[in-house]
Amino acid sequence: MATPKIVLNTSRDIPFNKLVLSQANVRKVKAGVSIEELAEDIARRTLLHSLAVRPVLDAEGAETGVYEVPVGGRRFRALELLVKQKRMSKTQPVPCVVRTAGLAEEDSLAENVQRAPLHPLDQFRAFQTLREAGLGEEEIAARFFVAPGVVKQRLKLAAIAPALLDAYAEDRMTLEQLMAFTVSGDHARQEQVWEALSRAYSREPYQIRRLLTEGAVRASDKRALFVGLEAYEAAGGAVMRDLFQHDDGGWLQDPALLDRLVAEKLEAEAATVRAEGWTWVEVALAFPYGHSRGLRRLAGEPVPLSEAEQATYDALHAEYERLEGSEPAEAEELDAVTRRLAEIDVELRALEERPLVYETAEVARAGVFVSVDVEGGLQVDRGYVRPEDEAPVEPVVPAVPPDGESPAAAPAGGAVAAQPAAIAGGASVSAPVPVAAGPATAEDDEGLRPLPERLLIELSVHRTLALRDALAQDPDTAFLAALHALCLRTFTQRPGASCLELELKSAGFGVQPPDLAASAAAHAIDARQRAWSAQLPSEPAALWETLVRFDGDSRAALFAHCVSFGVNAVHEPWNRAPQRAAHADLLAEAVGLDMAAAGWTATVDSYLGRVPKARILEAVREARGPEAAQLIDHLRKPDMAKEAERLLAGSGWLPEPLRRPLEPAGSDAGAAGGNASLPAFLTGDREIPAAGDDADRTEAAAA
Repeated sequence: MATPKIVLNTSRDIPFNKLVLSQANVRKVKAGVSIEELAEDIARRTLLHSLAVRPVLDAEGAETGVYEVPVGGRRFRALELLVKQKRMSKTQPVPCVVRTAGLAEEDSLAENVQRAPLHPLDQFRAFQTLREAGLGEEEIAARFFVAPGVVKQRLKLAAIAPALLDAYAEDRMTLEQLMAFTVSGDHARQEQVWEALSRAYSREPYQIRRLLTEGAVRASDKRALFVGLEAYEAAGGAVMRDLFQHDDGGWLQDPALLDRLVAEKLEAEAATVRAEGWTWVEVALAFPYGHSRGLRRLAGEPVPLSEAEQATYDALHAEYERLEGSEPAEAEELDAVTRRLAEIDVELRALEERPLVYETAEVARAGVFVSVDVEGGLQVDRGYVRPEDEAPVEPVVPAVPPDGESPAAAPAGGAVAAQPAAIAGGASVSAPVPVAAGPATAEDDEGLRPLPERLLIELSVHRTLALRDALAQDPDTAFLAALHALCLRTFTQRPGASCLELELKSAGFGVQPPDLAASAAAHAIDARQRAWSAQLPSEPAALWETLVRFDGDSRAALFAHCVSFGVNAVHEPWNRAPQRAAHADLLAEAVGLDMAAAGWTATVDSYLGRVPKARILEAVREARGPEAAQLIDHLRKPDMAKEAERLLAGSGWLPEPLRRPLEPAGSDAGAAGGNASLPAFLTGDREIPAAGDDADRTEAAAA
């Protein structure tokens, strides 16, 4: 029996006003490209696909000359829109395929079911072909009704190493993995990373990005912020960007170049500062915390506002008060007022934070620290005086009495010269030593001789003992004297100006954690130090008078600030001091110290990357439960530490040395969290999309 030959349906051009939309079209839910965009596409390149139509019959079964459209309804509505816009004639012939056999619903269903979606890789390569043909990214985006950023993403995907594109086409690589490889444009490095990961248990996108950016510097690093991306790129530096995830500005690929640019810019800034006449200028990317301990800080005078600046300040302040007292009726108006208040606040702060002016004589003996702050800005700390650069203190010598008067009229049996005792890192004040009288001369026989040295000492002993007794009976003055001695050591570095032999050692930190100076505690201490320094004079006598005028609360706050520098709870392997550690625990309990509230968190740098895997799992188990620990126990240590950092974020978990006595390992809220914060690839409930969904996944990822 002969195989019947296939006979295709006839096609003809039918005027648009003879077509009507059929109710047999199975597509009821609107999805995909909008009718407006399709109309614009037809207007640009005309109709690419014919409509499938069926003749409309009358009651006797004869054709009426009208045709219904069961297949191609969206194209029909797009043509209808063009007619309404008078961009196409209503009698415009439309290419149609005329069908009479079968059911109209079957035709509509078959047309949609048999349609094969375009593989994303074909779309990427097609965009690349258009680019090579001379079309710009903006033009391609306009022709296909997508954002220019989407075009950039797809072109970036098409530019990946061909071997990796083949792996994606063969379903050996996911779209998310392919996106991760766009971080680097080095095909050899891309293939090397894929080869390394092909033997690994896990090949998550974050691992690909981490391997591709190893050795690079994030654009959010303070060095990059200080130099600026434009200057770095102008010097020939390359930047890797991630078009599919927030990348904080990308990664700088040449750390050596970046460090050189940082050093050059810092040195240029330091040269400007040296021209101000300072004795010394020290330059570093960052100084260790406590580097200025033992140096006296100059108290400069703020530069007064000029007439123009004062007028601007008054106008801004008046505008701020007016806006703050207004009551906007509309939400948009309220947002505008809020934004303007924030802008005014920034402008007012810029005017209030005045540069300081120092006395020329003080500048000649002081120095400056030039560095980069944590936000990448230039940090210039002016006005630090080293002990060896201090002006010499004139010794007090007894005055020569006039004839007939006794030199014993000097206070306390004679003049005294202060002898400060030098103690590293703390304050120590020695008792005044009387200036003994010189050897007797023949002229002394005619008048009163100076008191013998032994007698002077004995008298001063009597006075010292009596002063101790009197001070013990006057707690307020005793507190004031101790505060005076502490302030001399903390702010003026002149401990010898007090008669109290009061010692306060401030332990230095020979071993410092990363970014210690950027911690919340360091910022708070430095802010208090600056605030008190601005209120206290540097001369010991004037300091005493200032403390006398302070109220009780101010004295107590200042006393606590000074005493705090003596705290030493540092673990020192060479100096085992269990009693000191026990007292540190008592002190922490008394002040309610909570290291989690103080801002410490477990990160790869601070803890997780420096302990064995067992410790990492222990931390996650304590904070998030055993299920979370089991889901990361198969990872390599670097990946385990990174995931643990994310899991521990916000849990309040602390390692044992940082916990308060009898404090539990983690918060109840953290342990109860379970798998709630785990990533999809760890929870095991990640949905595997079907192959036909690739286009939708691409569109969502590129959006």
